[in-house]
Amino acid sequence: MEKIVEQGLLYDFYGELLTPHQRRIYEDAVFNDLSLSEIAQEEGISRQGVHDLIRRCDRALEEYEEKLHLMRRFGQIRQRLERIRQLCGDEEVLRLTEEIMEEL
Repeated sequence: MEKIVEQGLLYDFYGELLTPHQRRIYEDAVFNDLSLSEIAQEEGISRQGVHDLIRRCDRALEEYEEKLHLMRRFGQIRQRLERIRQLCGDEEVLRLTEEIMEEL
């Protein structure tokens, strides 16, 4: 389950950097839970081709994170905002931290 969550987060941050074809296949595999055979039939490519493309997408998304660290920074900001919420009882500060978290 953790792998799927990580794939989803990586896709949220970097999915737009994939080609439309890669995005479509990756979404079918990760989010729509289609089998490799179903995707292959839908796309008119081999099952192995689908498998290879998903692995390449996974690697590409991981490499983007290694270089840009957006997902890591996002997690750090969320943790800090949560800590502020825990430490502060001021309604205005709580409202502002909630707004920031929603924007993230």
